Amino acid sequence: MNRNVWLLFFCQAVMNAVMIGQVAMAALIGHSLAVDKALNTLPMAVQMAGTMASSIPASMIFARFGRRAGFLMGCMGSVVGCLVFALGVYEQSFPLYCLGAVPAGLGYGVAQHMRFAAAELVEPALRPRAIALVMTGPVLAAILGPEIVKHTKDMIPGFTFMATYFWLMALPATCALLLTIIRLPGVEHRRSAPLPLRDILARPTFVVAAVTGMVAFGTMNLLMASTPLQMMLCGYSVNESSDVIRWHVIGMYLPGFLTGRLIQRFGTHRVICLGAAFILGCPAINLAFGSYYETFLVSMAVQGIGWNFMFVGATALLATAHAQHERVRVQATNDFMVFGTVAITALMSGFVHATFGWNALNFTVLPPLAIATALVLWHFAARHRLVPEVST
Repeated sequence: MNRNVWLLFFCQAVMNAVMIGQVAMAALIGHSLAVDKALNTLPMAVQMAGTMASSIPASMIFARFGRRAGFLMGCMGSVVGCLVFALGVYEQSFPLYCLGAVPAGLGYGVAQHMRFAAAELVEPALRPRAIALVMTGPVLAAILGPEIVKHTKDMIPGFTFMATYFWLMALPATCALLLTIIRLPGVEHRRSAPLPLRDILARPTFVVAAVTGMVAFGTMNLLMASTPLQMMLCGYSVNESSDVIRWHVIGMYLPGFLTGRLIQRFGTHRVICLGAAFILGCPAINLAFGSYYETFLVSMAVQGIGWNFMFVGATALLATAHAQHERVRVQATNDFMVFGTVAITALMSGFVHATFGWNALNFTVLPPLAIATALVLWHFAARHRLVPEVST
């Protein structure tokens, strides 16, 4: 991997540290500010909606001004989001706190395109490894984000977590500095009309990749969003839930050092199915062993590993579903669908948890996992049964 891919690795790390810190805080702050406790995870849902909505303007900026301009816009969104979050905590205003999730979601959504930028910096055979490497950046974030939360949450007496957001602002600022020294692909002048959306959705490979990414992120988010709240209700501290989130994120991203090589050796479809099996292990552990600290720790770490295999596999599969000049529009469409799903599951997580309980929430991940696995197996069989596709 070249120098620029490694720099993107560090950029991804600091941008994801902001999100990981937010995951550790959002449901707890939502629980303290919201009158209706079913809305505990609404701030996270709004943030994921912002992430989804970022796909469209980001694709336009990437296409017209290049990757660097788009990523700098994301850094700015993250800084503004932290400021508004802090103001919401200071004013004890749930609507204002939710408003901060919009620019924060924009910043997080734009940062997710760093994995695509990494794939553009290497030859096709190395793309799975470049994608996987950049997606391991949040391993550093898993250490940084929760530690910032633990050590800054009470710095301003009477306003828990307010100081944390001021500290988190330094992370996107650091990313912006790194972006000034990364050599990123230049703007490609359009030679034809934009690829119609119906043509993208008609490609079987795109559909399988997008559904896999949606299920990987959606099922992970269903349980992750409510885990800190469930732990609080079971009597565990913020520090303990932050540690669980840390190990969950390490599980999400540490396997990335190997996932690209596993895909090269065993194939994308097999790695995706392995990931689905790991994600299935999370509710199995939760339901079998009860609400102990060790149960939360192990189940969320296992779920993180499953997410990595499924999502990196989905991203590698997506890279085979478009030509070079189509990449920005296809990638934006994919991320719009993926993070739209994440927004829905973030809101659903709070509603199901408050209405039906933790056990019911664990069962909700089973149907989408079954659908995604069946679709991947069908695509694998079709590719091996038919002549290689002319158009993916």
